[in-house]
Amino acid sequence: MANLITIARIGLIIPFAFLFLANVPWGLKAAFVVFVLASLTDFLDGWVARARNEVSALGAALDPLADKLLITAALILLLRNGTINGPGVIAVLVIILREILVGGLREAVTLKGETLPVTGLAKWKTSIQLIAAGFLLATAPNGLIDTDFQPIAQVALWLAALLTFWTGADYAMRATSMLRKQ
Repeated sequence: MANLITIARIGLIIPFAFLFLANVPWGLKAAFVVFVLASLTDFLDGWVARARNEVSALGAALDPLADKLLITAALILLLRNGTINGPGVIAVLVIILREILVGGLREAVTLKGETLPVTGLAKWKTSIQLIAAGFLLATAPNGLIDTDFQPIAQVALWLAALLTFWTGADYAMRATSMLRKQ
């Protein structure tokens, strides 16, 4: 059941993007609702997995991947419509590049028979990324709330980028130490 919820999160990315790009006055508002629904499944799948004792290797692999796909899709779409621009592009690059880097490090560490477990701060990082992307969606032109709140949404994006950088550096140091062992 938990894995189905995670797969549903991945599946919601397409209708989210379709609604975001739809040339209708309510498109961005509907995309926001789908994004929030998809984001909530991140908490729901973990809860269901623990409650039903359904923790699995597939779930452990799919859950962070689903988060990365959803967040990356939202950030790319927000770049496309200009909600994120200027220095905000750097924040998006930090987020996307860190996620690729950590994915590669996890794979390299696994090949050596080690694991790179998710940290508590990395779980917070994901939550802050989802909140920042949601706030950016809400404050985008034709979004749910007034664009006057855009500066606050941009601060949330930078907070997410800083946490992303911090956790990425932590993973990189731990993985490097593991990979240097004979």
